[in-house]
Amino acid sequence: MKHKIKGRQFKRNKSQRKALLKHLTEALVLHEKITTTTAKAKELSVYAEKLITTAKKQNLSSAKAVHDILADEAAKKMINDISKKYKSRNGGYTRIIKVGERKGDVAEMSIIELV
Repeated sequence: MKHKIKGRQFKRNKSQRKALLKHLTEALVLHEKITTTTAKAKELSVYAEKLITTAKKQNLSSAKAVHDILADEAAKKMINDISKKYKSRNGGYTRIIKVGERKGDVAEMSIIELV
């Protein structure tokens, strides 16, 4: 049994996992709704919600932290639009909806969206 091990590996090394979550978060911020596998969606919701909580602080250090993780356009949208939208909400910024299986490899697919 693997106790006290957080997160999913997705058969990738650390830098590849970090890049995957970064790009999925950028897509989620820009489009506000994406379709991906259920495992990736569950991991993405944890990552994205922590980032939104950081952006909600609305100070210089949180803005720099968001800009370090996201690309320019996504970071601006996160700070100016999304963080203000969730100012009064205490977590639970994302929703995962299961949509069935992918035809090619029968992977369980989900839609993750900002609430």
